[in-house]
Amino acid sequence: MGLLFYGCAMASALAQNATTIVVNFGAGGSADRMARLIAPEMGAVLETQVVVKNTTGAAGAIGATEVARARPDGTTLLLTTTGPMAIQPHFRADLPYRVADFAPVCLLGDAPVMMMAAPVSGIRNVADVIARARRDSGFNYGSAGPGSIPHIVMAALAQRTGTQMTHVPFRGSAESIIALLRNDVSIYADLPGGLRANNLVPVGVMAERRTAEFPETPTLREQGVDMVYSIWAGLYAPAATPPATLARLEAACQRALGAAPVIDGFERLATPITFRGQADFAAFQAAELEKFRQVIQSAGLRPGD
Repeated sequence: MGLLFYGCAMASALAQNATTIVVNFGAGGSADRMARLIAPEMGAVLETQVVVKNTTGAAGAIGATEVARARPDGTTLLLTTTGPMAIQPHFRADLPYRVADFAPVCLLGDAPVMMMAAPVSGIRNVADVIARARRDSGFNYGSAGPGSIPHIVMAALAQRTGTQMTHVPFRGSAESIIALLRNDVSIYADLPGGLRANNLVPVGVMAERRTAEFPETPTLREQGVDMVYSIWAGLYAPAATPPATLARLEAACQRALGAAPVIDGFERLATPITFRGQADFAAFQAAELEKFRQVIQSAGLRPGD
């Protein structure tokens, strides 16, 4: 009886002391997979259990709000991508959180956006996309939600090429890829991690130059459309988290990104590990905020588009 009581007490203590990484997109997507890669490695450094929780909806706003309102003690973190932290603040006037509600802990990875299509679609390059969009009034594209980067970059492409494309939002990248495979949407642009796993066709990479992971896939610039975009993922804590706690989390993040299982996992996601500490990450995010403010204004995007 005594041993049973002791075991239950220890389990309860571990649950209470656990650190939760909230991912504001669905299970199976790139952000979720990154979180599950770093969680055990961070846990080993922090000497506590680190669990992953998916809180989805509203293009990441629901999960982000959960962390913004959490106790600032380092036990509730947010792993999110470009959209909620650099796009949504310009896209939604009713956003239930502010960028100032978060303290950047570390940037994890930064990968160029890849346009992709299902093999049965017949789409093989950007010229095919433009031709289909001009010919077919029902040409559509999937996204991880309104104001997500898959939405913004495709809206920008439609504007640049003078074509009409219909936006079909989903609750994350995993759902969008399923829709692509079912031919419910014609094209999708996101991190390239799900491309090989789902036997998708790389249409073009939105990078300065071709990537090492997909050396045979031409950039959009090579295909006549000057567009360069990347999707980054980072870890955040609530804004009032003490500096010593943030420093400890930053160190754990850096150690985790150097672990062999994490390096291998990020390679499978086709996402280069790109560590930035607190100060560097904060400056990087500020630059991204300004970049997407200009993109959204020039494309004339509004909530509901």
